[in-house]
Amino acid sequence: MQQKERLAEFKKSVQNKFNVYNSLFLNLPYENIENVGMLIPLLLNQSEKGLSDGLNPKEILENFFENFVEIKSEKEQIDFMFRIIQYVERQVVLYDSVEDAAFPKLHKHSSSLSLKDYFQLVEKNKSWDTIWDKLSTFSARIVLTAHPTQFYTPAVLDIITNLRTLILEDKIDEIDVGLQQLGLTSLINAKKPTPLDEAKNIIYTLRHVYYDAIGDMYAYIKGSTGSKNFENHDIVKLGFWPGGDRDGNPFVTADITRDVMNELRLTLMKCYYNDLKGLVHKLTFKDVQEPLQKLRGNLYTAMFDSSKDIGYEDLIVPLEEIQSILIEKYQSLYLKDLEKFIDKVKIFKVHFATIDIRQDHSMHTKVMVEVLKKNGFINDELSELSDEELLDILLHKNLDLVADDYEEDIVKDTIKNILQLQTIQAKNGEEGCNRYIISNSEDKYSILFVYALFRWCGWADKEITFDIVPLFETMNGMDTAQDTMKFLFSLPEYMAHLENRNKKQTIMLGFSDGTKDGGYLKANWSILKTKEELSEVCDQNDIAAVFFDGRGGPPARGGGKTHRFYAAQTNKVANNEIQLTIQGQTITSTYGTKEQFIYNSEQLLTAGLSNTILAKEIVISDADRELIEELSELSFKKYDDLKHHDKFMPYLENMSTLKYYTKANIGSRPGKRGNKAKLELSDLRAISFVGSWSQLKQNVPGYYGIGTALEKLEKDGRFEEAKRLYQEVPFFQALMMNSMMSLTKCYFELTSYMKENKEYGAFWEILHAEYELSKAMLLKLSGMEILMKKEAISRESIKIRESIVLPLLVIQQYALQRIGEGTEYKELYEKIVTRSLYGNINASRNSA
Repeated sequence: MQQKERLAEFKKSVQNKFNVYNSLFLNLPYENIENVGMLIPLLLNQSEKGLSDGLNPKEILENFFENFVEIKSEKEQIDFMFRIIQYVERQVVLYDSVEDAAFPKLHKHSSSLSLKDYFQLVEKNKSWDTIWDKLSTFSARIVLTAHPTQFYTPAVLDIITNLRTLILEDKIDEIDVGLQQLGLTSLINAKKPTPLDEAKNIIYTLRHVYYDAIGDMYAYIKGSTGSKNFENHDIVKLGFWPGGDRDGNPFVTADITRDVMNELRLTLMKCYYNDLKGLVHKLTFKDVQEPLQKLRGNLYTAMFDSSKDIGYEDLIVPLEEIQSILIEKYQSLYLKDLEKFIDKVKIFKVHFATIDIRQDHSMHTKVMVEVLKKNGFINDELSELSDEELLDILLHKNLDLVADDYEEDIVKDTIKNILQLQTIQAKNGEEGCNRYIISNSEDKYSILFVYALFRWCGWADKEITFDIVPLFETMNGMDTAQDTMKFLFSLPEYMAHLENRNKKQTIMLGFSDGTKDGGYLKANWSILKTKEELSEVCDQNDIAAVFFDGRGGPPARGGGKTHRFYAAQTNKVANNEIQLTIQGQTITSTYGTKEQFIYNSEQLLTAGLSNTILAKEIVISDADRELIEELSELSFKKYDDLKHHDKFMPYLENMSTLKYYTKANIGSRPGKRGNKAKLELSDLRAISFVGSWSQLKQNVPGYYGIGTALEKLEKDGRFEEAKRLYQEVPFFQALMMNSMMSLTKCYFELTSYMKENKEYGAFWEILHAEYELSKAMLLKLSGMEILMKKEAISRESIKIRESIVLPLLVIQQYALQRIGEGTEYKELYEKIVTRSLYGNINASRNSA
């Protein structure tokens, strides 16, 4: 019943409204693009019909130009295609605005349990005592990343926010004006954003959405606990990667990190100042004027001048003084308003969001080689030292590092950055920056090199006030993770460090590079097993394991339904906190409005708390584990064969949009690590890897190998085992449903012309065959007639979004065909391909 109600609401509040406003938008008279809007539905119709009839994009567009618009000149045809792309980009923005505006109405018919539902359940069962300890200590950390998939400027975000409000109120005349503004405003960056630009874009959302959303959410939780004195200000925390994530991004320097920290602090002071200004109008009482005005003056100075420090105590002491005065002298008038502000200060302190430092292990190895050479421990290579000698140097030798003693930029900047971290903590508080993440961690030295660098950069004789966080992301890294952590826990020096960090070890597991390396099922199964093993190792050493999940947008990058993912974790996985990355379009699509942020944050909390509240634990039996293991190995074999096919990388380089990702002004980060002449899969960033498959509408990393694995079981007469696994094991079902989402977003008809290609035709057929097989086997496994049958709203939304961008994708493929043939307009066609990336990324929302 709920699904029927949601579908009816979706049709009314999303589909119908979009059609009305889209017709208005398509008729707007912009200079030089008359009638283009009217021709888009015609091009969509011709694209759908042509592709289903087996025509290729070139044939479709040539036919369209000849029979419907009569544009003969190739240059004029190119101009027309650019205008189509511009229109489609804006149609996507309009659809986003309509869907976001409808979110509260659709949520009313959701079957997901909110915090309100859980609290009612607790009240009904009189089980507050059971969940109180968990609620008082549990935490969800949402870490916003700088991955190059979010590129709307603040100006465009303002238009989207305005449209969303107007659509809710059905103000058609004002929507008309808003659409005109959208049509005349550039949606893309004129040049590549700097890391500071990226940070400012996301800080914009922190200021205008998250500051109030987290404050309201905390107030609700606090109010719901009744007589209990709730004081868990860490229950929802914000993490921040822009300006700190230097993995593969040479443009993130020590200076950038410092500038972003200042921007976070100054923006928070503006938020505080605005809140205080509202309180000043209410707290008109004589005895609170002095502390109130003094605090207001300090905030005013601190929000403009980064050199003026205002510490947490400078904020909380006067506020608590005012609180006492209100209680003692003024009948607690407006006390609730003041306490809500005090709680915000206790949540955000002076940092707003915790910035993480992240770097690849290979870079630390470079630094270590240069440092040890400079200090006379080696001549050229680390291999000159025995294991025991190297360990002794890292753990016991005291060095004083000076950045200017070194010539290589990466060495100089790494040292400079670690040296400045104490100053950053002094300004933004320890919570402002207290984690150092090491990408591609594969052995003990990944962690120990960073431990030693901290010792040599000012922490030699005192506690290191940073969590050192390994990121195990490759298959090898996960296979050896248990041994790595066992060894570290055997070192008295490292255990002493953990004693100072509240006996907690944060461990990050990276989905995207794991999927790129091992294929979808193998990567996700390996991650679950690694979590279980590491939970046990930590438990044996009396250390609390905290897992940080590098989840991206789509299933192929570790995404999918977040609540479903966390609710499916087994009882062997430590459940002290939930930490995950949110990136690119997922920031705006899943956490972009106050309502969305609160809803999805609640989903995180209820997923983490559900085992305690509902007293349920998920166990995967040994027999089921063996079956998942078997399926994961079968699917990995199929994926690994594809990965080692001699056409795998050439196909991506020459038939996809891979090379154009680096040309788009989407993000500051290069498309691959390092600068080798020959492109290798290990150097390729997961974003451009997954994104290129998405632009082709082939989504290979999200399902490839699953069909083959399930078919093998069927041939062996064991398919009923797989069906039972799907029905009874939430983890397996979650993975299969995520793969169905990837398959739903596939559209092989778009590229079916490639099967005629002499060089790549056979390779395309391999991909297509596995797509068809995976689709058929997953439908049989789930007992559904269509993919995502039980997720009708998501399915319908995908359908509308895919139809919006189909003309754009046909143009993209046409441009790639023309480039392949050779043309005097090659440069313009390359611009078409690059420009067409934006609309498709946005339309997919979680394709990034």
